[in-house]
Amino acid sequence: MASSARPSKKLRILLMPFFVTSHINPFTELAFHLAAARPDVVEVTIAVTPANESIVRSTLARCGASHGAAAVEVATYAFPAVDGLPSGVENHSAAKGPETWRIISVAGRKEALMRPGQESLIREIAPDAIISDMHFFWNADVAADLGVPCLVFHVMGTFAMQALVYLENDGVSEAVTDGVVTLPHFPAPDIRVPFTELPEMLKSKQSEKSMASMLRRCFGLAVNTFFDLEHGYCELYKANGYVKRDYFVGPLSLPSPPQAATANNSQCIDWLDKQPGNSVVYLCFGTFVPISDAQLREVALGLEASGTPFLWVVRSDSWAPPEGWTERVGDRGLVITAWAPQTAILAHPAVGAFITHCGWNSVLETVVAGVPVLTWPILFEQFISERFVTQVLGIGERLWPEGAGVRSTRYHEHELVPAEAVARAIATFMEPGSGRDAARKRVKELSVKAHAAMADGGSSYSDLRRLIHDLIEARSASAGTTP
Repeated sequence: MASSARPSKKLRILLMPFFVTSHINPFTELAFHLAAARPDVVEVTIAVTPANESIVRSTLARCGASHGAAAVEVATYAFPAVDGLPSGVENHSAAKGPETWRIISVAGRKEALMRPGQESLIREIAPDAIISDMHFFWNADVAADLGVPCLVFHVMGTFAMQALVYLENDGVSEAVTDGVVTLPHFPAPDIRVPFTELPEMLKSKQSEKSMASMLRRCFGLAVNTFFDLEHGYCELYKANGYVKRDYFVGPLSLPSPPQAATANNSQCIDWLDKQPGNSVVYLCFGTFVPISDAQLREVALGLEASGTPFLWVVRSDSWAPPEGWTERVGDRGLVITAWAPQTAILAHPAVGAFITHCGWNSVLETVVAGVPVLTWPILFEQFISERFVTQVLGIGERLWPEGAGVRSTRYHEHELVPAEAVARAIATFMEPGSGRDAARKRVKELSVKAHAAMADGGSSYSDLRRLIHDLIEARSASAGTTP
């Protein structure tokens, strides 16, 4: 297809996130920061399927990208037709019931299904550089064919990603002892993860393309993290020869949007305003974490028994609280079933702890806010990120103690966490003089470093501008001109 891109002296960057909200949001934030860093030099476009466009535009609005210099274009390409998947369901977070497994099948066959539409759009836009999700590994080949750089952007931290790369390269079976894997080649302390808690692609050996191979083929790697948070692991990428260049550009949720506190769901903030400082437990398990109605019931009863004020985001169309629960809890708790302004909630002085699934976006947001955590991982690399949060950073504790029951990335293997365990963990963690005090001290120190990283002259601020500079130089070298 002939290029329809308009002539421009600006560096044209195209970003392509995976079709999950937890990937789309940080990609959109990266697009905003790239555009805002050098609006005179950079043109940024983010490409998604039509049903995901509203997610991009909502995130851009929260970033303030509609105000002049930080404008970001949105391009769309068609989502493939899949038998049994209704029209408009183009995101893991939007799938329900049987639709979940059908959209997962798209992920499993993503090159055959997604590449034609993406490649057509790339050739039409003819960008000067592509920033691609790891899932879309073929974009490295498309970029090479066009003679432009392709970067990988990781929406998870370097700790978890290095663990996945090492285990993929070494083989999981070689690292297992008595059902437990010790993460290979990591600096102290030793990190041990039960086999049941590893991502499914490693357990089933279904990794279709080597992660390390894609990284080596690309121009470089950008990560939504900051050097002071993961410095011991950031250095491993280049030290092991996985990447030619690395850029640590997060946390991309900063600078915090000025309108966040008055965002669409002000009910949360109004309720928090009435609570004492550091008294509230906030619970949210992300945009794509399936939790059974039976487990939600145990959580509800545990929150009730804990006696602690709570704000709970529940994403379930079928669940209803136990009979009489709402009346018994009264004003001590608030349940939100729609989108909630998480960054504004975590920044509120009433919030004293965050029960999190350890999705990387949530980890970064709690670090930025300086809020300690109780961890409850459920899927993917979350169990590995939990070790980083609890054992390396020391900014929280496990909600369900080690040895209390089986946890697994496979739904049917994961035991029900009983209400008694939920209540006990919350009540103990919130007590004065508990482990929360030490965790809060450490996370407050990291919060200062997170803000410093994104401030003028900080490590992430500088890496973002170095990324732009390197892409401009690469374009000039390809054209045989001087930047």
